[in-house]
Amino acid sequence: MASPLLRRHKPPSRLHELVKAPENHPASIERRESWDASRPATVYTTPEILPDGTPCTAATVILRTRGCTWWWKSGCTFCGYFNDVRDDVSSDDLFAQWEEAKRRTKNFEGCDMVKVYTSGTFFEDKENPVEWQEAILRETHERGLHLVVEAQAHLCKDEKLAWMASIHPGLTVAIGLEAYDDAVLRFHVNKGFNLKTWNSAVERLRFHGFRIKTYLLFKPPFMSEGDALGHSIRWIKGVSPLSDEVSINPMNIQKRTIVDRLHRSREYRPPWLWSLVEMIRESHQTISSGDSRVIVHPTAGGKIRGAHNCGSCDKDVVAAIERYSVSSDLDEFSNINCSCKSIWHDEIRSDCALPVQFGTGLSRRGKLQRLLRAP
Repeated sequence: MASPLLRRHKPPSRLHELVKAPENHPASIERRESWDASRPATVYTTPEILPDGTPCTAATVILRTRGCTWWWKSGCTFCGYFNDVRDDVSSDDLFAQWEEAKRRTKNFEGCDMVKVYTSGTFFEDKENPVEWQEAILRETHERGLHLVVEAQAHLCKDEKLAWMASIHPGLTVAIGLEAYDDAVLRFHVNKGFNLKTWNSAVERLRFHGFRIKTYLLFKPPFMSEGDALGHSIRWIKGVSPLSDEVSINPMNIQKRTIVDRLHRSREYRPPWLWSLVEMIRESHQTISSGDSRVIVHPTAGGKIRGAHNCGSCDKDVVAAIERYSVSSDLDEFSNINCSCKSIWHDEIRSDCALPVQFGTGLSRRGKLQRLLRAP
């Protein structure tokens, strides 16, 4: 008979439980429940470009919702949006959050675009009340604000899309595809859908007259820097013809995720900024010759938990990448250089020559002796 210490009463069913990612730890739950359900997670404005190419100001509203249905079942390996949700958010709470967002932006003064992010799918009824969805769709349309919302590919159903189109036609639906590769979607990202599902969603969105924004993830977990660079160039070429916009999101390590656990164990390093520059150079012809706009935005760029270089050149490289996303001009990188670029180049060459799953690179910050002594 098995020892009680080895016996399982109930086998783990979610990926995060299998690797002991602590998002359901009592302390994590207590932290989530401490959030004020009547206030949004964050609200800010940024320069943007409207679908017709006109520069504008966009308001981004990230709301505290019940979270993503896929997270309830399993969850992506890299996504930490569950840190900002509450299980008991009501319709009244969401309306209060929306009013607070308008207050902080002076009723979206000077904005022509609003991005409404819900840590999941905007038009999923299990996540967000239907009456609230309708109110946001109707208000933004009546005010002439271009609306951007996010969705999981498998939730883009004809009936729901037709309903949305009848209230706010022509809005943008952003889908986190992450990788144009079924094996990566399954084994690296644990996305919950495959390319066939994404392609079907794209067809439905086009049929109902919506614009399509596709998110790609640069350097998913369990992938070396060299492999990430090669894959991303191919992915951009694959999704650009099917998307109005492609947003490349370099990995930034969010708390209490599987990637966070790997990073703490020194089994994952965020991307080099030089890799993003090289990806842009190699993809530039595809980007400039097509109708799709490609955006590279290094969230937490230059920081340890985001895409970074040696520390001395990070600010300049991040600024050049941000400028390229607006100008699409390779001259943004013409005067950018640093001695760490040769280290990056050696790492890429080594990764491509040696089949090492986690890559061959070393930490780029801090003294080597201190890193070796760290637990």
